[in-house]
Amino acid sequence: MSTILPIDAARLWARLQAMAEIGATPDGGVDRPCLSPEDSRARALLARWARARGFGVSVDPIGNLFITRAGRAEGPAILTGSHMDSQPSGGRFDGIYGVLAGLEVLEALEDHGIETARPVELVAWTNEEGARYQPGCMGSMVYAGKRSLEFCVDVVDGHGIRFGDALASTLAALPDASPRDGAPRPLAYIEAHIEQGPVLEQAGVPIGIVSGIQGVRWFEITVLGTSAHAGTTPREFRRDALRTSIELMAALQEALNDPADRLRFTIGRVEVSPNVPNTIAGRVAFTVDLRHMDRGTLRHAGEWVHQICECAAGPCQISVEELFAADPCRFDPAIIDTIDRAAVSLGLERLALPSGAFHDALFLADIVPTAMIFIPCAGGVSHHPSESATPEHVADGCRVLAQAIIELAG
Repeated sequence: MSTILPIDAARLWARLQAMAEIGATPDGGVDRPCLSPEDSRARALLARWARARGFGVSVDPIGNLFITRAGRAEGPAILTGSHMDSQPSGGRFDGIYGVLAGLEVLEALEDHGIETARPVELVAWTNEEGARYQPGCMGSMVYAGKRSLEFCVDVVDGHGIRFGDALASTLAALPDASPRDGAPRPLAYIEAHIEQGPVLEQAGVPIGIVSGIQGVRWFEITVLGTSAHAGTTPREFRRDALRTSIELMAALQEALNDPADRLRFTIGRVEVSPNVPNTIAGRVAFTVDLRHMDRGTLRHAGEWVHQICECAAGPCQISVEELFAADPCRFDPAIIDTIDRAAVSLGLERLALPSGAFHDALFLADIVPTAMIFIPCAGGVSHHPSESATPEHVADGCRVLAQAIIELAG
């Protein structure tokens, strides 16, 4: 790569701090729910920064926000970006780093008067986190044709507010954004993100080149027993849903244990009813999260969940519902090679690794050549107010993104 594009690391860091003030929480984190007033303010600030540099601002029907720097010719763009919404107790870098790193690339191109043959675009995807509206990644799924807009608009949050109504309010806060519909698919998509895990930090490596995203299967297991008095009901007459659930959890843990630690098994949410000290539990529901990079292994693991629940002994009834499934994703080798060349040109050590977390790139990979860049985060912590990254790593990731985009955009 003969052209090395200098970025303004101080500007990128300052904008990360400015965005962190929108939805800031007292403990140093960020609470910026999808399609909330805070989300609208963040979108408006991004659009204001973009217009100040003469970039185009447009929004599609699901609310994905696009920032466009024109190329020498019209046509498909090189796309980069991530998301702006956060978890309720989120951090300052998850998602928003990829958006602001993409904006910095566009501005650096402008600062140095570099023309590209192809347009370069930044996208802020709608509702990646899925914290307010489920499922997550609605914006990228609709964009990729994996979900319909009609499905999304009727989803309601915990307060009964329709996604469609919140979307209308958010779009009304960006009256100057051009409507976007029917634009050509991009030539490539690269997403920059914090790792959300400890691998890069422990290895002392500043750049992760992401090979793909683990597949996932989510289950909810419900155990029905009978609520009864804790002091008056002998053991032989009990239908204790919690005791059966504990035994079932242990059986699942043992059966799905992977010594190589490639199959990830997690029991995340547990709901006990009636959940009082002196009453035998009559109902327990808990979730199982399975993840693996191999589709066959993931399929067999899901079959084990069903079989273990069907064979579980005891007086209670057990049911299994699969809530969500997504196949593993392998990123495009050519885009991975481009990112690798970019890191080499900058003299930055890099490490290939898969992503255990979802990203919008998972759905873009089905329709366009896609890859991701990771930077380390302190302690591997994410989705938490203590989430942190160093200015140096933030800048290095953006430099690699810039070099890759220069090659792809011509």
